[in-house]
Amino acid sequence: MELDDIERITVLGAGTMGHGIAEVAALAGYEVNLRDINEELVSDGYEQIEWSLDKLAEKDRISEEARDAAKENVTPIVDLEEAVEDTDVVIEAIVEEMSIKQEVYEELDGYAPDRTIFASNTSSLSITDLSEVTDRAEQFCGMHFFNPPVRMELVEVISGAHTSEETMDVVVDLAESMDKTPVRVRKDRPGFIVNRILVPLMNEACWIVEEDVASIAEVDSTTKYGMGLPMGSFELGDQVGNDVSLHVLEYMHDVLGAAYEPCPLLERKVDDEELGKKTGKGFYDYENGGVDIPTDAIREDVTGRLHAVLANETGKLLAEDVAPIEDIDKAVTLGAAFPKGPGKLCDEAGLDSIVATLEELQEEVDENRYAVSDGLREAAEDGGFYGGDEEDDTVEFDTVRLEYPTEMVGHIVLDRPQQMNTVNPEMLEEFSQAVDLLEDDDGVRSILVTGAGDRAFSAGADAMGMAGSANPIDAIKLSRKGQQAWGKLEESAMPAVVGIDGYALGGGMELATCADMRIATERSTFGQPEFDLGLLPGWGGTQRLKHLIGESRAREIIFTADHYDADTMHDWGFVNRVVGNDELEEKAIELADDLARGPPLAMEYTKKAMLAGRDDTDAGLEVEAQAFGHLIHTDDVMEGISKLQSDEDPEFEGK
Repeated sequence: MELDDIERITVLGAGTMGHGIAEVAALAGYEVNLRDINEELVSDGYEQIEWSLDKLAEKDRISEEARDAAKENVTPIVDLEEAVEDTDVVIEAIVEEMSIKQEVYEELDGYAPDRTIFASNTSSLSITDLSEVTDRAEQFCGMHFFNPPVRMELVEVISGAHTSEETMDVVVDLAESMDKTPVRVRKDRPGFIVNRILVPLMNEACWIVEEDVASIAEVDSTTKYGMGLPMGSFELGDQVGNDVSLHVLEYMHDVLGAAYEPCPLLERKVDDEELGKKTGKGFYDYENGGVDIPTDAIREDVTGRLHAVLANETGKLLAEDVAPIEDIDKAVTLGAAFPKGPGKLCDEAGLDSIVATLEELQEEVDENRYAVSDGLREAAEDGGFYGGDEEDDTVEFDTVRLEYPTEMVGHIVLDRPQQMNTVNPEMLEEFSQAVDLLEDDDGVRSILVTGAGDRAFSAGADAMGMAGSANPIDAIKLSRKGQQAWGKLEESAMPAVVGIDGYALGGGMELATCADMRIATERSTFGQPEFDLGLLPGWGGTQRLKHLIGESRAREIIFTADHYDADTMHDWGFVNRVVGNDELEEKAIELADDLARGPPLAMEYTKKAMLAGRDDTDAGLEVEAQAFGHLIHTDDVMEGISKLQSDEDPEFEGK
């Protein structure tokens, strides 16, 4: 089977994951049968799809036509035979119990056509064991979506022991057709990639508290603000459900051995039915204050232990040939919203010190909980998961990426879509480096900046990731760092265009302010919300915005901390052009390319004159006069004059 052969998909299970997967498939244009065991469950699932699609259309994430088509694509069904009698792919998303899944697959195998591929959305159970109750094990794989499926980009595509390469290829293609990023899991091991990293990490957090090394507050402060992870370990456990974490750990313990022994603290929470947010109480009490993580309780020893487990699990995945390090990092950044993958995080921490930490911990326990994995030891000997000896002049970025959509346009993409492209110190550094690279590239004549994904150009500063080092001296340095990084765009000799889709808030709007022109989609939203945090715009917003829209409007935006739509910002002069939601990339590249073909020397000196004259008109006029005198004898001026009365466009070379 090939991707073009897939027309109908059946989703088994209409719960949270099932109806989410069905919605994703329907939005991709597939006919979808949504099946559950009774009419009420199926109806509830379909209603959730309708509600979600309405919200997406209301927020201009999809068109009304796409919403209506997706609703039409979904058919609720109760009868299993009817649901699968003419389907090309079955995606199973029922309860996470091996015996129940196997019973369903035994029945399903007799109803589905011989061509049909089976894919389980299991988060940890053996694909091989599930496939072996059918007569089509080679057409059976895992297709693990992340919650919520409509928003989360990652899909783990898992090969069982019998899965054919043809099946893996077509399911990878299927995930991509749903606008997801698939990562191949080459070996069927418990937890696959993301849960194999996350669940032992949460378990280690429990052991740290159980052994009275640190408190819950200290562990979560370290995880969230010290390591920069999106949630504290216990906060994440409560979000996932402590019963779910325990269930996965017990399965890992059975299959993988002593290193995955569930911590008694976690077992007690489940025994006491303190399962997390869904029961109102877990490690935090959600009926009496909820999560309250201090920003200043970071512990280096806790960081060391968590890094040790993180690195060791990564080493095990490599040794077991589950995935290469690049795919492990991609999966964890997309599926768990880590700021960097575990390979890069641990390389920065230093694998030699991590190995030493594990060896010290192992001496204190009887079981092999901290035995150094072969994969980690080999990586340490090689100088890191990514190696340490190779010399490579290529600049690698984690938070931005460089593209070249035309021969003269350098395109900087803010590349943290799962974090709505929020800005952390690393992004400031990498953005600055990227501008320098483009400035040094003789072939580049204009700069375009956009944000990855369609939710945000940039939702502002990554306040949670920066809070751990929040003191006056560091805050001043951070403000200056942002001012200087964004200022490079303003001061660039080349024309700079910012393309905005979704939110441009706080530091994101301040970056957009530094461009020469701004183009935005109809659904874009702007604002400087710093006043709501008791702050002020710290990356140039108090100074630069007033020059674009006037001081009165700038005061209104900053003082109210309100959100403003694209049409309003266009009327006020901040946005140069508003385009359709599906037109941004094309129109932004077209504009940047058009500006790139202008006279580069005239562009450079015009920008300098405008900047010089912002607060001192006389100074600006003098720069203007000097620039005019410098330009008058250039080759570019002669080129422009020579083409003045012809139909040809001048070809400026900056000479």
